[in-house]
Amino acid sequence: MGKAFDKLLPEHEEFIGRQHMFFVGSAPLTAEGHVNISPKGYDTFRILSNQEVAYLDLTGSGNETSAHVLENGRMTIMFIAMEGKPVIMRLFGTGKVVLPGTERWNELIGRFELLPGARQIIVLDIHKVTTACGFSIPFYDYQGEREQLKDWAEKVGDQKLTDYQNEKNSYSLDRLPTPLGIQRQTAET
Repeated sequence: MGKAFDKLLPEHEEFIGRQHMFFVGSAPLTAEGHVNISPKGYDTFRILSNQEVAYLDLTGSGNETSAHVLENGRMTIMFIAMEGKPVIMRLFGTGKVVLPGTERWNELIGRFELLPGARQIIVLDIHKVTTACGFSIPFYDYQGEREQLKDWAEKVGDQKLTDYQNEKNSYSLDRLPTPLGIQRQTAET
C-alpha cells in the first residue's frame, strides 16, 4: 500500500519519465479561497535533483498556482499511471516561481524546450514523496499531445500574449497577486 520517502528514488524518477501528464495542487491560506488542481501536459517536467523538480508553465486562463506559491509556498505535484502497473505518486513541498529575465530563469531554461506561451518556471523543493497503489485508476491510451495551446500562443503573437497575461494571469480567482502581475506592475511604475 502507501509508502513515504524524503526524496525521489531512481525508480520514482523512472516512473515520472514515463508519464505524459501530471497535476499540480495548491491553495491559498484563507478558508474561503479556492483550492486549485491544474493538469499539465507537453514535455514540460524536469527532475533537477532527488529533492528538486521544475516545470515550464505555459500561459493559461488563470495563474492560481503562482499566486498560491507566492502567498504560502505550499504545492503538491501528482502523477498517476494510466498504463502499466497502477501507481499514484505525490511530491509534496515548497514551490517557487521563476520569471523570465531572472538569473534562475537563465540557469534553468536550457533544460526545457522553450514552448510558445512560456510564462514562468515553477520549482518544487520536495520534502516528502508518497506512492500509493492506484488500483482504482482506469487504463487510458496515450494518443499524442494537443497542439491547440502552442498554436494559439504563436497565432496571437507576443504583444497580444502579454496583454492576455496582464488581464488573466496577474491575479488569482481570489484576487491574490501573482509574481508575473507584480513584475508587470513594477515595470509600469
